[in-house]
Amino acid sequence: MEIYKTEAEIAKPKNWLLSIVVIVLVTFGVLVLLQGLALAIVPFLFGVSLEEIIALTSGGGQSIENGRMVLFFVQAFGSGLGFIVAAFIIAKLIEKASFDWESQVSRFNWSGFLLVLLITLGGMLFNSMLVDLNSKLVLPEFLSGLESWMIEMEDQLMEMTKFMTDFQNTSEFLMGLLVIGILAGVGEELFFRGVVQAKLHQYTGSGHLGVWITAIIFSAIHLQFYGFLPRMFLGAMFGYLYLYSGSLIYPILAHIFNNAFTVVMVYLAKKGMVDFDIEATDNVSYLASVGGFLVLLAGIYYFKKTNASKNGELGQSL
Repeated sequence: MEIYKTEAEIAKPKNWLLSIVVIVLVTFGVLVLLQGLALAIVPFLFGVSLEEIIALTSGGGQSIENGRMVLFFVQAFGSGLGFIVAAFIIAKLIEKASFDWESQVSRFNWSGFLLVLLITLGGMLFNSMLVDLNSKLVLPEFLSGLESWMIEMEDQLMEMTKFMTDFQNTSEFLMGLLVIGILAGVGEELFFRGVVQAKLHQYTGSGHLGVWITAIIFSAIHLQFYGFLPRMFLGAMFGYLYLYSGSLIYPILAHIFNNAFTVVMVYLAKKGMVDFDIEATDNVSYLASVGGFLVLLAGIYYFKKTNASKNGELGQSL
């Protein structure tokens, strides 16, 4: 039920390979260009030298004044706004497509939003088990070199995450909510679900394949190998919210809620108000995870049924 309407020649199924190549090139180019622009602005905006910027982006320089705000600024341009701009260029300028926002807004309602929050909470509980399982991944002996590299990459990314979420004041916390929660939610959903999933659905002829292939790409592009399964699962959950409703508003809000919840919990833990460790993977409640999965399944089933009924598509075959 995704909405992505275009009659452009490049967007037709027969030109699927060319279309995918264009998407990759445009997206990579936009992300690099905007990140480069952000890095060029940073010295004037924050008074940070190029050497300090390089140290920050490579995982060092954590003692640099305003370092956290610098990283948030670069991430906001390089990924949050980057995916929004890439989606706009691909859809509007290259494929002359329409997202038909009027229809998308009309398909949103507050009862559906409350149901999506329940689905997301259930997904988050179940995801804790996937985080635990993924953290215990052991590759065969002949891939030991690859495994060592993956662990090193994961450690570097975790150190960066810990630094960026080690909020020292309210301004940094609010910037974290904006960049990690809102911009990531809007940008990634507009691009991955709004463009990529809709096109893969069209090319494969299957809504389910469109959801899962996009979820795999969504997870892989983050380059966090020991978080691959939980992120793929989240991508699939967001994908089904779009597939069954025809409104990107639902997955965008679910994505924002998922990310913002973690940011808030980290901030409250730093204040000593809750017990929360972003690194912890060994305190999983399997009973809560199974309960969350059941809530997720029931919620998705009801969400699909109510949206199909509302849009007169109960007989839709996916």
